Amino acid sequence: MFRPLSFFIGRRFNRGKKRNRMVSFISFSSMIGIAVGVGVIIIGLSAMNGFQQELQERVLSVIPQGELEAVNPPMKNWQSMLATVRKHKDVVGAEPYVGFTALLQHDNALKAVAMQGVVPTEEAHISSLPHFVLDGAWQRFKAGHQQVIIGQGVAQKLGVKVGDWITAMIPNPDPKFQLRAPHRIRLQVEGILALGGQIDHSFAMVPLKDAQSYLGMGDGVSGIVLKVNDVLQAQRIVSEVGNTLPVYVYLRSWTQQYGYLYHDIQLVRTIMYLVMVLVIGVACFNIVSTLMMAVKDRSSDIAILRTMGASDGLIKSIFIWHGVLSGVVGSLVGSAVGCLVAVNLTHIVNVIEAIVGHQFMSGSVYFIDFLPTKLEWHDVVIVTVTAIVLSLLATWYPARRASALQPAQVLSSK
Repeated sequence: MFRPLSFFIGRRFNRGKKRNRMVSFISFSSMIGIAVGVGVIIIGLSAMNGFQQELQERVLSVIPQGELEAVNPPMKNWQSMLATVRKHKDVVGAEPYVGFTALLQHDNALKAVAMQGVVPTEEAHISSLPHFVLDGAWQRFKAGHQQVIIGQGVAQKLGVKVGDWITAMIPNPDPKFQLRAPHRIRLQVEGILALGGQIDHSFAMVPLKDAQSYLGMGDGVSGIVLKVNDVLQAQRIVSEVGNTLPVYVYLRSWTQQYGYLYHDIQLVRTIMYLVMVLVIGVACFNIVSTLMMAVKDRSSDIAILRTMGASDGLIKSIFIWHGVLSGVVGSLVGSAVGCLVAVNLTHIVNVIEAIVGHQFMSGSVYFIDFLPTKLEWHDVVIVTVTAIVLSLLATWYPARRASALQPAQVLSSK
């Protein structure tokens, strides 16, 4: 097998049995430093990819991606506006909704929730909510039966299960009696929404016709919710749709409620790339130290090579290979360990939580209640190549010093 002479000698220098112990230790520590840096960055980027995936596939598939809310509810003649909205080329689905705040009570437990009236038979066209309702309860969810579907966190707070009855206190539907006691209605828990995050602790649903009846809205609704073909362009699409309507409406998109999460994820990803360069760069400084000590340790060998006719380029190449081998080994080891941990990160964190008895991510605080992960191979390639390139740059000055040694001075001093 063909191997360049500089690679062969550099590899022998790197594995030589008579090396200075300090040189060996610094070389080993630089290799470990690069491996740790590469592994940690891969794990961190995988976590950020996981958060972004869960945000898009779990949260943004459930919450309204766009809303057209009536300025003075209830919205009348919404059927014609709904037909206009559905004609927009970027709108995948649109349905009416009724939104209000309710205070749920069971025994002595109270919980305020955002209640939404939806059309059970049409909700699947604009949302993935039906898929997260346990035990197929969505198929039994219909108007006229005083039914409600509540989040899992709400159910735990109230201490209820499917089939239990709860009391919902809502604002008095008559605007003339705003200071009077709230309207009280009895509802039966028909299903539990288990999304696994913050929404579970503050959300409940009732059929649209029931919500209209509870609020005395007649055939009116609070507004229209949209599902768009590109969630990252939701604000633009909602604005375009709003401009086609004959009445004034409030224009809202998911970015106003959860946009900060998406921007935070992108910001952390950028910071992690910067940290990657800094961490691996610091580890590569050890390569400089290693090679500088190796040049001094191998000065007699360099002098002998020079007297045998070795050129400056060959001497430089020997020490470049000498340093790059440490960077390559460290990068590959770090990538392998980082990928292994990243793939199993969720399970590892769950095991740690079970051992310490503490949940690191509470669904009542974060939009999900577990640490997600998604390994992207382009991240692995970028991190690994960056580490190898930085280790290559770290060899330039020591290799130049090695090629500048004068054989006569070195041998005469021995």
